[in-house]
Amino acid sequence: GGGSSWGACNARAEIACAVDAWPVAVETYRANFPEARVIQATLNEDSCPSLLGDIEDIDLILASPECTNHTCAKGSRPRDEDSKRTANYVIRFAERLKPRWIVLENVVQMRSWHGYTPLIDELRALGYNVLPQVLDAADFGVPQTRRRLFLLCDREAVPVPVEPSGRERPLRGAADVIQFDGPWKSRPLYSDRRAPDTLVRAERAISELGKGKPFLIVYYGSDGSGGWQRLDRPLRTLTTLDRFGLVTWEGRTPMLRMLQVPELMRAMGFEANYILSHGSRRDRIKILGNGVCPPVMESVVRSLTRQVELLQAAE
Repeated sequence: GGGSSWGACNARAEIACAVDAWPVAVETYRANFPEARVIQATLNEDSCPSLLGDIEDIDLILASPECTNHTCAKGSRPRDEDSKRTANYVIRFAERLKPRWIVLENVVQMRSWHGYTPLIDELRALGYNVLPQVLDAADFGVPQTRRRLFLLCDREAVPVPVEPSGRERPLRGAADVIQFDGPWKSRPLYSDRRAPDTLVRAERAISELGKGKPFLIVYYGSDGSGGWQRLDRPLRTLTTLDRFGLVTWEGRTPMLRMLQVPELMRAMGFEANYILSHGSRRDRIKILGNGVCPPVMESVVRSLTRQVELLQAAE
């Protein structure tokens, strides 16, 4: 959906071309970057820059290979090695386009893949200095805990570690993304149609917080905290699934609704003018869950290009 590009543009990059296989993502990207060339294509091991058409010299490649088969979100299902190897597609583009910088982003579990070290070795063989760094979006002013691996690559200098841009102020909590006066309807928590596990999670929260205090129920995944979270802490990691239920109170009655797309956009760090109107609600949540938080990529690109900017300022 363009999270990496949004952040890079805020760091003074100009988008030359973008590629994605999913039509909904392509249309979302076009809506947000109308001047960019956007190509709908499924890359494979033979894909090369010729599919981009006639583009000018490229300074930077931003790559987010498939992550599902690296992450624990896959559960116990078999892993697809072909999916993991999509990370290697960046090599052919780097060979032909010869950008100074490459940023390859993925889940932190990618580090345990048997192809991880060979990938870094190939990048180094092409002349890149490679710095792997794990960054948490919550350290960059984003109201979400979202740890991701970034391979920072520079052909002309050794990348310096990216400094978090939000640590000088308190972490932003989930309350910062919630529109409490929004138009969305809540329904009573206690209902014959409510799943027993949902009620168990809610009752754990109520027993600790007391009645009358809002909180979030967290679906899909157990993290040792009882399936709920306080609103003064950053939202847990957004996934491609509808994951967060907000419990509020009408008098002594607890009410429940799911967090909505505009709220999840804020949780990813998108600005208000980001356009997310294509596809179904489920599609939009998938786009956000697959995305990169713009403030994180902005800091990454600024960190890589800082030397150039200092030289330009000196001239």
